[in-house]
Amino acid sequence: MFKQRMHKFQSRLQQSGIELAVVSDDDSVYYLCGYYNYLHMSFGRPTLLLVSASGESLLITPAIDLRTAEKSARVNRIVPWNDGEDMEWRGELKTQLSAVDGNVGIEADHIQQPVLRFITALLTSNGLVDITPQLAALRMVKSPDELQLARHAGEVGVAMMTAGRAAIADGVKEFEVALATSEAGTRKAADLLSQHYDDDDMSPNIHFLQIMASGDTITRTHHRASNRTMNYGEPVFLCFCGMTNFHRFKLGFDRTFWIGECADSTQAQLYQLAVDSQRAALAQLKPGVTAESVHKAYATVITEAGYEYPFRCGRATGFSYLETPQLVTGDTTVLQPGMVLAVDGSVSGNTFRAQVGDSFIITDDGYEQLTPYPNAIDAMCV
Repeated sequence: MFKQRMHKFQSRLQQSGIELAVVSDDDSVYYLCGYYNYLHMSFGRPTLLLVSASGESLLITPAIDLRTAEKSARVNRIVPWNDGEDMEWRGELKTQLSAVDGNVGIEADHIQQPVLRFITALLTSNGLVDITPQLAALRMVKSPDELQLARHAGEVGVAMMTAGRAAIADGVKEFEVALATSEAGTRKAADLLSQHYDDDDMSPNIHFLQIMASGDTITRTHHRASNRTMNYGEPVFLCFCGMTNFHRFKLGFDRTFWIGECADSTQAQLYQLAVDSQRAALAQLKPGVTAESVHKAYATVITEAGYEYPFRCGRATGFSYLETPQLVTGDTTVLQPGMVLAVDGSVSGNTFRAQVGDSFIITDDGYEQLTPYPNAIDAMCV
């Protein structure tokens, strides 16, 4: 799988006249060679994958993670670097860049600033080419193996939503729901890893601060689970867009619930409008249509009901939370079979907001839902 991806990427480099690519985004490094670590630039330790159009690949990684790299990285050579020694990662990068006669490719939208500053100090800007479009195009249509990961990620998401729904109750604190979703997702992921994958190193643990809002915090879209006590009749929003992450494959998934009953007819009307806006988007979701046309169908339902123009309807996902295309005005990408997209329905009022969201695979004649879960308002009362 990784060998095939690397070969395709090198072919794209040749076609674009790029002699050497410096891949710095953690998800892109994993996509191409199967290597990941947990240090990243937040610890001042970049990992860089250098890919030559002629066929060689080199991983520059912190020495502290050398054993992990030797086990998992599908590259020709690994060069470790240590904190404070021999220019650290800069030494080998300088050696490689000094040997280049042609263009050097960088991920302009994702490269870390210390790495970018170092490269631009060595090379003229005329010699730098953005490889973001090549990588985005390569990652856009998923392979059968990736689609299987997506389906399993959907199972993990549904397990989390089911557990979260069961934990919501009058008198329960929000963080208790977060604990339940994390445990359920982890156990489901562990079960799937044991049954379907020969990869003992991949962690099943769900690790993300639960996006959750209830009661008077419901309009705060990305509120995290807190110590707040939930009460009868209140709405509760659960979002797993950062947590539906199985074997590094990400999805989007969210629902709005009520504790006991939805006694406020205004909330019920807004919720139904959110459901209707997602339904309108799904009526357009198929191969051959543009990404922005899906957004337009969703936005039209919302604005014609008298509410403000909404945020994007959705986004492509994969080994990153945000990939190409986005379901938003201006994105004219034509949808193709094999794409994986999160598609939302959402309406915001002054004191209440409702959102439903699911993930889908684009098929030859429509879509396959990865997160099958009820959204009828009666089913949302717990």
